[in-house]
Amino acid sequence: MEDIEDVISSGPPPGLRLPLTSLSMKSRRKPKARPLQDDINPSPLIPGTQTIFVKTFGCSHNQSDSEYMSGQLSAFGYALTDSPEEADLWLINTCTVKAPSQSAMETLISKGKSAKKSLVIAGCVPQGSRDLKELEGISIIGVQQIDRVVEVVEETLKGHEVQLLSRKTLPSLDLPKVRKNKYVEILPINVGCLGACTYCKTKHARGHLGSYTVGSLVERLRAVISEGVKEIWLSSEDTGAYGRDIGVNLPILLNALIAELPADGSTMLRIGMTNPPFILEHLEEIAKVLRHPCVYAFLHVPVQSGSNAVLGAMNREYTVSDFRTVVDTLIRLVPDMQIATDIICGFPGETNDDFRRTVALIKEYQFPHVHISQFYPRPGTRAARMKKVSSIEVKKRSRELTSVFESFNPYKEMEGRIERICITEIAPDGVHLVGHTKGYVQVLIIAPDSMLGTSADVKIASVGRWSVIGEVIRIPKQAEIRAALDDPVSNACEKPYSCMCKPECSSKISTVDVSSTENGWGPTFIASMKPLLLRRRRKDSIPRSKDTIDRAERWIRFDFSWLDRMLVCGIAVSLLAIAVLLSRLLPEAVAVKYV
Repeated sequence: MEDIEDVISSGPPPGLRLPLTSLSMKSRRKPKARPLQDDINPSPLIPGTQTIFVKTFGCSHNQSDSEYMSGQLSAFGYALTDSPEEADLWLINTCTVKAPSQSAMETLISKGKSAKKSLVIAGCVPQGSRDLKELEGISIIGVQQIDRVVEVVEETLKGHEVQLLSRKTLPSLDLPKVRKNKYVEILPINVGCLGACTYCKTKHARGHLGSYTVGSLVERLRAVISEGVKEIWLSSEDTGAYGRDIGVNLPILLNALIAELPADGSTMLRIGMTNPPFILEHLEEIAKVLRHPCVYAFLHVPVQSGSNAVLGAMNREYTVSDFRTVVDTLIRLVPDMQIATDIICGFPGETNDDFRRTVALIKEYQFPHVHISQFYPRPGTRAARMKKVSSIEVKKRSRELTSVFESFNPYKEMEGRIERICITEIAPDGVHLVGHTKGYVQVLIIAPDSMLGTSADVKIASVGRWSVIGEVIRIPKQAEIRAALDDPVSNACEKPYSCMCKPECSSKISTVDVSSTENGWGPTFIASMKPLLLRRRRKDSIPRSKDTIDRAERWIRFDFSWLDRMLVCGIAVSLLAIAVLLSRLLPEAVAVKYV
């Protein structure tokens, strides 16, 4: 559950490319003779006609960067694919936090070279380790140069090696974007941080703190809400440090953003990761924000260790007592508050006693989310030169802490409760939809895809270690109609799957208690829908059945609009007129026949 995130960059508008003299290019290979192609297939030399595979490693900030790069490539005409085999070029957005993610990058680069694919490497690895041997002969683009990805891709496809790493002003927030989840916007609020942790390689890539202005962030929030986004994640290396470089602070930003959120709660805000030092100054103001109906009562606060000695060696700039103050204050002031945290096991110099303090801290608070990581020495960091704990001991401590964490049952008190959830995604099993409570607890429900982007009231039927199972008891009426018809497009709104994307649509939505049998939408109907919904989903639709359509048609007869009624009356009158006419003409025709 890492929220170590970043930013995007300003530059030329989509389709307008800067002079290529500003790029550092090397001729990687001589152009090969290509066979003549017919008029149907575009020439591979024409920019914007190729297919791109984008692979992202790391945090949600990296995911946002990839979405921005994908948006620019798509706007320029490039096709995006999830199949690496079909792609002409692979764009790999890398993470340098831990050795395994960098190893995965190196493996993918090797596969790309073997498949003779054009490669562009983006993200923290090339920015923080530009002399890495694995990057030799490959085009690279830095974390603050993503607004020029089209240029780099174009030149790479021509056979040139491009290196674009120089830093500049913060990238623009209004670049084209292709979201992985169309209902979730990852909004970077700043880049870099003010810390100097001894183990952190990300600081080498992301640099010092650079915050976006409140005005630019508010403008971006307005734009994404108008596009139908239902969750907005604030992304940052350290959310609590926001604004210290431009004379503002986090509460000022949060209050400005909250003022723009729809009053009906159709769009929720999630605050990103924050280290303890800077949020300590604003705890009561942050608690007030977290109590707001449109803000998830959830915060990611890494502690890393339960020992002050280890925190000192990490140069974390806070104590265990400071962390306790943050957690205790938020739990006291915010109902149903959920805290996530991080632990590094086996940091250099960590003794058995230090580790026991960490275990005791985790047992005391029983956090619902703990990201447990073994220490990985990152080249160029101070911690890489410290005396290491044996790898056997590091793995042992990691396994022990994981076992302790997995023994918790943090959601046991939720069983039987009624919760309002915001539904934004399909679960990995392809069967359930995923919604989140106010405390950002994951709720799995059986429901049609047409409920994506909507809210619902659910009863928690059972609880598990990582999520809970909910039964829908109240859903938007329009979503019910679309569920029955298996039609993802609402007639009341131009945007699919949601009737809350416009105020005028939202005002028309009524809620229906599906626990009752009124209008035929009681438990019997929901039960009859379950076999249909339990099938695996195909992208944006679920399989249709004749019974489902017949039930929907029977129900809709009781909910005609005034225009429908006029049409029905007109048809009835026409049929009656035809019948009268036939009743007069038929006897005359029979009489003529017999004469």
